[in-house]
Amino acid sequence: MSAAAEILVPGKAGEGEALVLTAPISFWGGVDPRTGRIADVRHPQHGDVIAGKVLFLPGTIGSSSASAVLMELVHNGRSPAALVLHEPDAILLLGLIVAREMGWETPMAVRLERSAFETYRGSTVTVAADGAVTI
Repeated sequence: MSAAAEILVPGKAGEGEALVLTAPISFWGGVDPRTGRIADVRHPQHGDVIAGKVLFLPGTIGSSSASAVLMELVHNGRSPAALVLHEPDAILLLGLIVAREMGWETPMAVRLERSAFETYRGSTVTVAADGAVTI
């Protein structure tokens, strides 16, 4: 299975186990930037680790601090291998842009229709430099 995704923020091509979130998440308070673990006890996937995974985000719960948390994840080496979003989130993606400006290697972020997310669940996924999302 392969789908052409829209590149939102270029970065390093990534490969990892797909982590398809079943609910939107707040990075501020919802993800531990030291471990990459979902810390929000109300989130259905509480305790799962996003570090090194291809993270499929159905949405985010806004906070202007989400970009800082994502930047910390990159700096700590605990970021996802790639981010696949249903809808662009400028605040979250700003974290990748700033991390790249700091000279840190960042994962890429792409946009893909939500209806395609389930196709990738349980698979090892590659997000290529051209935006192709493949199993």
